[in-house]
Amino acid sequence: MTISVTVTNNDKAQHSELEPSLYAKREKIYPREVHGIFAMWRTIGVVVLLGIYYGLPWIPWQGRQAVLFDLPERKFYIFELTFWPQDFLYLALILILAALSLFFFTALAGRLWCGYACPQTVWTEVFLWMERKIEGDRMKQMRLDKAPWSLHKLALKTAKHTAWILFSAYTGFTFVGYFTPIAGIVDKIAVLSLGPWETFWIVFYSFATWGNAGWLREQVCIYMCPYARFQSAMFDKDTLIISYDSSRGDPRGSRKRGVSGKDKGLGDCIDCTMCVQVCPTGIDIRDGLQYQCIACAACIDVCNDVMQKMGYDKNLIHYTTENAEQGKRGHIIRPRMLVYGVLLLGFSAALVYSISQRIPLEMDVIRDRNTLFRQTQEGLVENIYTIKLLNMDDKPHVYDLKVSGIDNLQLETNVEEIRVPAGEVTELPVSIRVDPMDLQKRSSKVVFSLKATDNASLHVEEEARFVGPGSVR
Repeated sequence: MTISVTVTNNDKAQHSELEPSLYAKREKIYPREVHGIFAMWRTIGVVVLLGIYYGLPWIPWQGRQAVLFDLPERKFYIFELTFWPQDFLYLALILILAALSLFFFTALAGRLWCGYACPQTVWTEVFLWMERKIEGDRMKQMRLDKAPWSLHKLALKTAKHTAWILFSAYTGFTFVGYFTPIAGIVDKIAVLSLGPWETFWIVFYSFATWGNAGWLREQVCIYMCPYARFQSAMFDKDTLIISYDSSRGDPRGSRKRGVSGKDKGLGDCIDCTMCVQVCPTGIDIRDGLQYQCIACAACIDVCNDVMQKMGYDKNLIHYTTENAEQGKRGHIIRPRMLVYGVLLLGFSAALVYSISQRIPLEMDVIRDRNTLFRQTQEGLVENIYTIKLLNMDDKPHVYDLKVSGIDNLQLETNVEEIRVPAGEVTELPVSIRVDPMDLQKRSSKVVFSLKATDNASLHVEEEARFVGPGSVR
């Protein structure tokens, strides 16, 4: 049995008409410039955060860069502190604190991170500013993109992308400056002797900045960032969100300035779509809370400006909570906030305390397990140990080694002076000898004590076991 299927041109046309609905083509968003209290705070955030990012590598500190993550030397400098791979615990604590902070502030004020501090938001703000300075405001940009190519359009586009690329290149250069002394990178670039890895990361980070902030923009927030997908798990009915007051604003309708909407049976919303025009992700906040909203509050600023010009009350679009919208009492202090807050304070205290009590010196005592003990010609019981000393300070030190725990211990080493260079590990073979009459049991605890001769605060202790034939009394 044979079944034949004929596909007509009409079927193909219908199929092609379905494709755009299944795979929507991106429409470029032209965010309108906005002014207001939230825009001011967003600008302050951009200036402060980028000032820290671009400024830290240039701060000198005790003959070196203040913040430098020297991977080849396995040293991580943060002002007065020098960390080593052995200090991985601090990195784990910092990552835990970052996650808890994100949970805490999201539960409190929604996507506060996305709207004011996310690198994607921060760098996009700078790129938008450069775009407006070169191509003009929103309407001029739209007209320029629709216009046919000309020398004027080519010049503006070239100038814009040149500014973007230069700024991105400096961003990549600064990023590498956190891992290689930034002054040295300048010298290497001047004589064209930049290493392959340094070159790769400068180019890669520059390209990522140019691509994300210049081209992808809201696509990163909507499709690439996982935070938008799981943020709802941290929201509750008392989380601050940006909302449109539909009971006050609807029904919408245009009118002249000074005309009351009530006379026409309309709400306060004049349907100017300014809230949509300023949105960096292109959503209409009047349709309700959406995962694409990054809580930048640009719609609040522009709507308040429109309401003021119309002579209406502000905050048609405003920060609120789900409980407040339903006329219920809100609660800032609630179980999840207490849990996040207590954990955040606990881990912060643990980090501060551990760093304040940190001693840049480590000692490991490894007992020789091949021979439990041996007797010397003098009749003493001897144990052999290997001591590993790690000097995590920025300068070399001479150390004094002592041992205690058993009466009349004798400590023997094969060196006259225990000197450990800065940032190096030294292995030191030592032996402990004890008169059998001083041993009360077969295995006894001994304590090795190591102290720098020039700095009493560099002092560590490590326990070990001394094994002998047992009590002979």
